[in-house]
Amino acid sequence: MPGYHPWYHGNITRSKAEDLLSKAARDGSFLIRDSESIQGAYALCVLFQNCVYTYRILPNEDKKLSVQASEGVPIRFFTMLPELVEAYYSPNMGLVTHLQYSVQREEEVDEEPDSLPPQLPPRHFTADDSKASEQPCKSLSDTYLMRLQHLDLSTIPEDHQVAIQEYFRSSVCLDAEQAQNGNPNLPGLRKLMMALCKNLNSEISHILPALEVFHRALDQQLCSGIGQVPKQIFVDSGPSISYRLEQLTKLLYSIEDKAKSSVFESVGYEGGHRKSLIPVVTFEVKQESLAIPTKMFLKVDVEGGKLYFKKSKDGPEDKYFVHNKILQLVKSQKMHAKLVIIVETEKEKILRKEFVFDDTKKREGFCQLLQQMKNKHSEKPEPDMITVFVGTWNMGNAGPPHNINSWFQCKGQGKTQDDTADHIPHDFYVIGTQEDPLGEREWAETVKGVLRNITNISFKQVAINTLWNIRIVVLAKPEHENRISHVFTDSVKTGIANTLGNKGAVGISFMFNGTSFGFVNSHLTSGSEKKLRRNQNYINILRFLNLGDKKLNPFDITHQFTHLFWLGDLNYRVEFPSTEAEYIVTKIKQQQYQELLSKDQLSMEKNEDKVFLHFDEEEITFAPTYRFERDTREKYAYTKAKATGTKYNLPSWCDRILRKSYPLVHVVCQAYGCTNDIMTSDHSPVFASFEVGVASQYVSKQDPDSAPQGGIQIMNCVATLLTKSKTKFFIEFHSSCLEKTVKTSEGENAEHPAGSIKVRFGNQVQLTPIISDPEYLLDQHILICVKSTDCDESYGEGCVALRAAQFCYTEFQITLTHHGEKTGTLTGGIQLHTSEGKPTEKLYDIFHINRKISQTWKQGVIYLFFLLLVDRMSVTQAHDISNPSYMGLSYRSENVTNNGWSYSMPKWTLPNVGAGGKESKKSGYDVSTRSPTGKGSTGEDERTSEMFDNPLYGSMGKSHSRGKDQDHQQKDHLALPDAPLSSSKAADADPDRPPVPTPRNRSFTCSENKPQPPAPVNQHLSAQKKPVVPSRSEGGVAQNRPPLPIKSRPGVPEPQTPKPRDYRESSELPGKHRPPARPGQPHKDRKETS
Repeated sequence: MPGYHPWYHGNITRSKAEDLLSKAARDGSFLIRDSESIQGAYALCVLFQNCVYTYRILPNEDKKLSVQASEGVPIRFFTMLPELVEAYYSPNMGLVTHLQYSVQREEEVDEEPDSLPPQLPPRHFTADDSKASEQPCKSLSDTYLMRLQHLDLSTIPEDHQVAIQEYFRSSVCLDAEQAQNGNPNLPGLRKLMMALCKNLNSEISHILPALEVFHRALDQQLCSGIGQVPKQIFVDSGPSISYRLEQLTKLLYSIEDKAKSSVFESVGYEGGHRKSLIPVVTFEVKQESLAIPTKMFLKVDVEGGKLYFKKSKDGPEDKYFVHNKILQLVKSQKMHAKLVIIVETEKEKILRKEFVFDDTKKREGFCQLLQQMKNKHSEKPEPDMITVFVGTWNMGNAGPPHNINSWFQCKGQGKTQDDTADHIPHDFYVIGTQEDPLGEREWAETVKGVLRNITNISFKQVAINTLWNIRIVVLAKPEHENRISHVFTDSVKTGIANTLGNKGAVGISFMFNGTSFGFVNSHLTSGSEKKLRRNQNYINILRFLNLGDKKLNPFDITHQFTHLFWLGDLNYRVEFPSTEAEYIVTKIKQQQYQELLSKDQLSMEKNEDKVFLHFDEEEITFAPTYRFERDTREKYAYTKAKATGTKYNLPSWCDRILRKSYPLVHVVCQAYGCTNDIMTSDHSPVFASFEVGVASQYVSKQDPDSAPQGGIQIMNCVATLLTKSKTKFFIEFHSSCLEKTVKTSEGENAEHPAGSIKVRFGNQVQLTPIISDPEYLLDQHILICVKSTDCDESYGEGCVALRAAQFCYTEFQITLTHHGEKTGTLTGGIQLHTSEGKPTEKLYDIFHINRKISQTWKQGVIYLFFLLLVDRMSVTQAHDISNPSYMGLSYRSENVTNNGWSYSMPKWTLPNVGAGGKESKKSGYDVSTRSPTGKGSTGEDERTSEMFDNPLYGSMGKSHSRGKDQDHQQKDHLALPDAPLSSSKAADADPDRPPVPTPRNRSFTCSENKPQPPAPVNQHLSAQKKPVVPSRSEGGVAQNRPPLPIKSRPGVPEPQTPKPRDYRESSELPGKHRPPARPGQPHKDRKETS
């Protein structure tokens, strides 16, 4: 909009507009901002009786503006906004009140560039100085000539030296005058470049015809008629050297690519790329036999799909198991290097082998190799899990060293990978750089070459995107080329006045089969004191980075993707006074990072929900990555001399990698650290490795005409919105699994504390999925957007996972956010109806974590609880999903901080039950370590828990997604609940909320304050013809069941339990030891309790 008007605030957010009007606190205060929902429209915001009323200002076909005011008021059209504002100062114009007081916009203080070239002498142009025009030219000439004296000119020809000196002596002044007169062409510079490149220009003209012939010969050899180079490329395009060099470079790269492809095909490489061969790896482990440790060797043959158990390294291969006979890997939480391997023999017997590795890294390397082996030999046509490497590096405007392998192999400090995983390629490599001096093609070829040397694979480029010196490139395995679609790129400038690209972000998004991925590489404002500016950079990137599905326009990028990764030089610093610099360095040398991390600006701002709301970051266990002295990693250069004095850049974790995923999806961070041996920049490269669950492009096997129609019911929605807007609201439901976007009717606003509105959407909403198979639906999510009826703008977005309603009606509570800020909460219920069938096991279900409960009486109560509730799944209790990638056993209460998603889930817990036979293998059901699929998993929550107090990585307490309050709640809820009360607790908590429909439950009674007496247990067991015998388990493997708390009832003799057979050494479980039935499948011989 031309001109300056104090009431026009541009593209500020709706919440910011409300804050400004609230501060004004006078009826009739107003401002105008850009509309968030319609391009080219405006929003008129007016304050009246402490409420904000919003009116849309829409342009018509003639670009005349009109206000959508009250009905019955004639519509008036205006040519300009000032004319419109002037008219609405008059009363009775259809607004709630006439305009009276304009709210001034807040002026932002632009940042100064942090890294500028040496400053030129200031130029002062005054009217009194007759030689004003000569002064800047002379200063400019003297400055460059002085710089030239300090440079080594011995390597260039003498005539080139004379030409450069002559340009700085005289021609540069002529160019300065041309620029001052508005002429962008610099004739002096153009003449100099022609002189310097005279021989090169001649050589290009001589070389191009020969290259053209060679290029066409290669084209005819590979595929006749395809890829012909247009003849105009080789026509002399004039004196532009840069253009001709660009054509020469493109042609050379094209020849190189086609020649490589031809050679690869001639020697039998598939798809034009080399096959990746992972070498056989042998691990030395210990196995206890009669309390005596025995040395063993585990040999993993990924390519052959076999796991060997050997008594000596070079001895005979005593026994091996094929990949599909390896049923489960159980990681011990108590002993970090311990692993239990459960395999199936040829006679369908289950063997349980316990091994202790040298350290945790060796165990993790072994698990990664086994997972790679099962993935490689899987019979599934499409993968359900992939690995993603994410790296970020501020290159400091210097080229990379010759060897950067350690970056891509996750070697250095922090949570790193074992050497045995060096040859395991990731499916995707995402590399973000800042202050990158290389060209796009040069950097992409460099990365491809490094990966080719490490993995023996020629990776395919998915996309590359550059904004000034900020760049992101995504590479994928060639076998995934046909699985990738809908590739988008975009960038946002956040430099000075948001117009310069020295700071900002670049992004790439794409679909991998049925899973959406987004990657953002950002370089935010520098300077320890500019924390708030960095926060604003983040908000601007969220608002204006345009990636992903255009149909999801109401949602920002934090809701558009199944997995979103944010990386880059975020520039958040350690908030210590500059006088503490040496103290910080001392702490770093002692590897005592916790005190420094407690003052990390990003962590503090994130904990206060100011930035990166609901993003996760693996615990930092590596030294600060900035600011090093170049060519060494032993010294931090934390002082910088500037014209204004000494500037301090304290050692800080500027370079970070964060992620945000939809609820109940599988994500595990396998590595997070920085390199030690790449020293060309003042930043160290940072790496992270992720194991990610993906969904396939599902094709139903059922006849669409005969298959029963599935459905998704969402009901009893109540939204609490943090807004002062006076308007009505409705909800939109978006999902790729739905036939169309569904809207609710207007909600009913209710009275609520000042600053918020409670909206009740009473009607039940029926959503129709395009496919009803549970295999498909359980991997889907519903995106929810609460919108206003007056201007169709979003007041909050959230996400619900259909997997949460896999077994029964489920209540949910989600945090609503908009442009990265919390805007309220939404509660409701969801019920899922699918066709017949059951989901198949996922690849990541092979992993389990052994979690032991130390209190014996609690284990007894848990077992009693299991016996009573194994066939009931309908107790609805709010269930906090603090980690979206893992459904743990914590429960919500008023003291639990909401982390974005929570669901009411059946309130039950099972003791770990071993795989007692083939049936248990098929069910794979372990509630104590549930994965998103309902089976055992090594979710991120579990990985961090497994690494607790690991001497390799330090304490993992802070990164554990369940806090102390949640752990306390888990212990409180291990006792038997009162079923009738628990089923209606969620509804009772909110008097305005309608009653929740719940299925009929069988009732039982118990004490809430102490363990249940054992008498009912004995009666219950005696009532069964074949009582379920719990087997010994450890994270899904057999173990001794603790005695029930019988002593709590005096006078009842303790039953004599026969000593069970010890299967730990023979590792052979008889087939009769079957696990209990899966919930939802009651035992036929179990009697109803009352």
